[in-house]
Amino acid sequence: MLRVDNIGLRYGSGPEVLKHVTFHMKAGDFMFLTGPSGAGKSSLLRLLFLAQRPSKGTIKLFGTNVEHLDRSELPRVRRRIGLVFQDFRLLDHLSVFDNVALPLRVAGERLSSYRQNVLDLIDWVGLAPKAEVFPDTLSGGEKQRAAIARAVIAKPDLLLADEPTGNVDPVLARRLLHLFAALNQQGTTVLIASHDESLMQAMQKPILRLQDGVLRR
Repeated sequence: MLRVDNIGLRYGSGPEVLKHVTFHMKAGDFMFLTGPSGAGKSSLLRLLFLAQRPSKGTIKLFGTNVEHLDRSELPRVRRRIGLVFQDFRLLDHLSVFDNVALPLRVAGERLSSYRQNVLDLIDWVGLAPKAEVFPDTLSGGEKQRAAIARAVIAKPDLLLADEPTGNVDPVLARRLLHLFAALNQQGTTVLIASHDESLMQAMQKPILRLQDGVLRR
């Protein structure tokens, strides 16, 4: 599913943000990525989503070396990845419903085929009363829940989440992690960046630890 071999990353002429990072995930794995602020967690997720190329080393996604992918092939690969951004990245001109449904719409599915599934997921994350409102009326926690629903609605092969529970209360945080676990049980490979040690320990999943750009086990 995912293989990272000896990658490094630096921005311009600055210092290395990631150094000699190596790990792999099999299809169906569920792992956490943790480390202090500035350790390189978000940078690593950007590499895995193909938003950035490593300065050195190789990344294989779905059995393909991403260095060999033509630019025109990137959207096809990205559609197999669900991504929860730390800053939500909801589209302000779309309602909550339309934001969550966007991956299905982009994939060419008909509204009649996904409408109820989208409404059910919006209800599950506690946003049923807000389905038709726009993101600028939502709190930070509500935006996070909408972003998570959008990331998982298409049941991606790989889910990458950057601090997905950082803006919600502890009860909802556990509920959302159980949503990720349920998706994982259906076959999705999951990698979650988090600093919440209690949540990670409660899930009892393998943990990758980054410190100063170095992966420590």
